[in-house]
Amino acid sequence: GLWTDMNAIRRDEVPDALHSIYVDQWDWEKVITPDMRTEAELKRTVTDIVDAICSTLSAVKCMYPQIQVHLHREVSFVTAQELEDLYPTLTGKERENAYVKEHPTTFIIGIGGKLRSGKPHDGRAPDYDDWQLNGDILVWNDVLHRSFEISSMGIRVDEAALDYQLRVSGCDDRRELPFHKMLLNGELPLTIGGGIGQSRLAMLMMGCAHIGEVQSSVWDQATIDACEKAGIRLL
Repeated sequence: GLWTDMNAIRRDEVPDALHSIYVDQWDWEKVITPDMRTEAELKRTVTDIVDAICSTLSAVKCMYPQIQVHLHREVSFVTAQELEDLYPTLTGKERENAYVKEHPTTFIIGIGGKLRSGKPHDGRAPDYDDWQLNGDILVWNDVLHRSFEISSMGIRVDEAALDYQLRVSGCDDRRELPFHKMLLNGELPLTIGGGIGQSRLAMLMMGCAHIGEVQSSVWDQATIDACEKAGIRLL
């Protein structure tokens, strides 16, 4: 496996309590064999990540007992289609809030492809994850009273998945790009990978209400004024 720090500026991001134009996350990628491209392998990996995060929180709380955050190790796995069936009148984010409130650690499987409604649960690039074998790790955030994404991850596309997803997304022009061409020709290894938000995780474990409490970034005056009024200290 490979772990790297990813630091980037997303100048088109709309900043809010969870989003900053400065993105910092741990990106990881692991080579797998064809027989590991299964939902069982995906779930096992998700469980390992959640266990690691919960163990980290336990260690932090031993050092700083004033931290009152609690995370649940038991993961509830649900597909995006099951969520739509449960809450057909809600938007994707509203479904997440409704479900994660009752299941404090959740992994939503299958993000990117169209559901029976004709709409995807959320957007996902066609040349990244396999839409049948990917998802988001979400936890319930007691401070913000909402679901809180800490990782987007999945088993990456193979030749068949990339071929299908490029076609249905109208992105066939990408087939001649170096990465896409090599993957379609079977010249690249199969992998699973994802990103874990560094500031997101720090924010969650410290019980912060705004991502600006754990990272230095750029905020508009309205945000600065609102945080000052609420007693939130932006870095």
